[in-house]
Amino acid sequence: MSWTRRFPAVPAALLAALLALLSLLAAAPAASAHEERPVALPDGSGSVPQYRKAEPDLLVCKTDRPAFERRTAAFPEELKQRNLALYERCERSGYRHLQEAVDAVDRPGMNIAILPGLYEEEPSLSKPTGECAALKAPDSSLGYQILTYEQQVQCRHNQNLVAILGKTDLQIEGTGASRLDVVIDAKYQKLNAIRADKSNGIYFRNFTAQRTTFNSLYVLAGDGFVIDDVLTRWNDEYGFLTFASDHGLYKNCESYGNGDSGIYPGSASNINDGRGYDVPRYSIEITGCHSHHNMVGYSGTAGDSVWVHDNEFDQNMGGASMDSAFPGHPGLPQNHAKFERNLIHDNNADYYGYVADGTCAKPPIERGYEQGVVCPQISMPPGTGIITAGGNWNVYENNWVYGHRRAAFFLSAVPAFIRGEEEWSKQADTSHHNRYAANILGKDKSGASRPNGMDVWWDGQGRGNCWQPGPDGSTPGTLPHCGDRRGEVSGASARLVGEPVKLAQLLVCADYSVQARKLPAGCDWYGARGLERVETQIALAAAAVLLLVGGVLWWRRLRGSRLGTAASLLGLAGLALDVAGSTMPLAGTLVPALALLLLGLWWTGAGIALRPGRPWLARLTLLLAALTLLDAFDKAVLMIPWIPVGPSWLRALLAIPWALWATIAASRPDPAPAGPGSDPAGDRSPVPAGPAPALHTEATPDAA
Repeated sequence: MSWTRRFPAVPAALLAALLALLSLLAAAPAASAHEERPVALPDGSGSVPQYRKAEPDLLVCKTDRPAFERRTAAFPEELKQRNLALYERCERSGYRHLQEAVDAVDRPGMNIAILPGLYEEEPSLSKPTGECAALKAPDSSLGYQILTYEQQVQCRHNQNLVAILGKTDLQIEGTGASRLDVVIDAKYQKLNAIRADKSNGIYFRNFTAQRTTFNSLYVLAGDGFVIDDVLTRWNDEYGFLTFASDHGLYKNCESYGNGDSGIYPGSASNINDGRGYDVPRYSIEITGCHSHHNMVGYSGTAGDSVWVHDNEFDQNMGGASMDSAFPGHPGLPQNHAKFERNLIHDNNADYYGYVADGTCAKPPIERGYEQGVVCPQISMPPGTGIITAGGNWNVYENNWVYGHRRAAFFLSAVPAFIRGEEEWSKQADTSHHNRYAANILGKDKSGASRPNGMDVWWDGQGRGNCWQPGPDGSTPGTLPHCGDRRGEVSGASARLVGEPVKLAQLLVCADYSVQARKLPAGCDWYGARGLERVETQIALAAAAVLLLVGGVLWWRRLRGSRLGTAASLLGLAGLALDVAGSTMPLAGTLVPALALLLLGLWWTGAGIALRPGRPWLARLTLLLAALTLLDAFDKAVLMIPWIPVGPSWLRALLAIPWALWATIAASRPDPAPAGPGSDPAGDRSPVPAGPAPALHTEATPDAA
């Protein structure tokens, strides 16, 4: 059912205003975190591959025996002897580069063993020549070519250090004591260290891949993969990237030093679209992994049907995120991720300084990734646990989320324009039925207090979203509560659009570009404070207009009334408090609600004082007062259920004609007095003694 059918009483003018705002949002620069050729999701006929303990079919090693013996000297005796035996075999019949072994795979179900060593794949590092240097393909926003599968086969090392194309049930395993004993290093000369494309049933185990200009380990269009005990690090974009894949398993992995995310299951197979919370299976499982010191630990544009459990995400700018914010990803809008029993804490890093000082404009090899530099690729609110930007039917239960300076949970909607869909009926199709229940917030596993700046930041849009009772600080102040069963919501809301000031903040903050070294002014994600913040600038602009209009109205119409004067003083205090509250990044709802209360009392008193002389203006003023008080109630006491827009929208729209009307009323001459003396309501100044003024025959319209 469309929103317009659900709420037929919403005025056409209001809908037009909201849709105009969506158009503005659509005009925001649309970065593309991951651009790939058009690809279909798998048909789901595959399965998660099983680890095979059989002896390897193919071996990869280097020929420097003393170096090999040094690497294996500290191994447990049994493992050392096994590696020495494999090395003897590899010297006779093995390969010196992983790509050579992959090329030798001639049937499904083969195993490749990589012996301890550093693999730079020198034959793959050379720059393209001949036809490969002149491929015709569209360029991505980051400058690399978006190649077809056929072009990848034709020129496999244009972008990839190791290309695994069209192989089935292949297992690649390092034989060291740890994943650091086998290192595959792209030296920042290739987009991907390892790319597995259309290779169903692939199994990666026990090695490290590093230093690329995009991502270390890339699985594309695969039905069945396992990433087991693998480390990725020091990449411009991602550590692990799996895209348009199904029947996937990440386990016991680690990733750090990445400009986007350590773990990225983008466009996971969209197998649960149209379902509620009860789903038959998930397309990708992620467990036992540790992702740290990245822009974000986990992310997934169209990260659909992903089960993320028993992992740790810490020391990133953000712990985890899922979104519907980038075009070209199958499976949008994002839906049905499940997060449970994860440790998500202390994600307070802020790497935007490396963009501002020019570090990220240097060639990748000179940036200092190995010393802790990270170059953030997209806009991200630092200090946040889990960010959901346009997702539906996601479940977050029994996670530990603590130690974040901004918020534990961040939820906002994303209009479909942003992902390239123009239909009006789809513009409010995100941010619905997200469930946050039974999480441990603000405490670590030992029970020690580790508070978040606030537990929930929500723009207010969507229907069926719910939270566990009693978050420690949230905006809005009171949230819909989840019932004991999934799908039960107490005080459910159904907003067509989020809060206007929050939407303005999101719009400003999205205007970021690492390539152009563009950090949006006015956004506190990038260091704006006090009067620099867009929220404060909006509050100042509104306060200036209302102070001017209110001051003139008081001087010309209300100063003779004690009620009008007292109300105007309350309004002045409310405007000052509103501006002061907007400078506080974590003001929550108390200060804004108190400011709204004072403004509501101002308009109430002014409306009563205006009634004798300006009855129609008085009615409009009292209506504005009622909406303002309702807005305060909505923000701080109870989010009013089942209304399509929040009171703040109606209040903001009504304030415009009120300001114009009040200005006209204050600037026009007083109507002729009905008799001697002053107006009892204070609407007119006292009539001076002396001859009575001549009466005019024309009526003074109350339209003023």
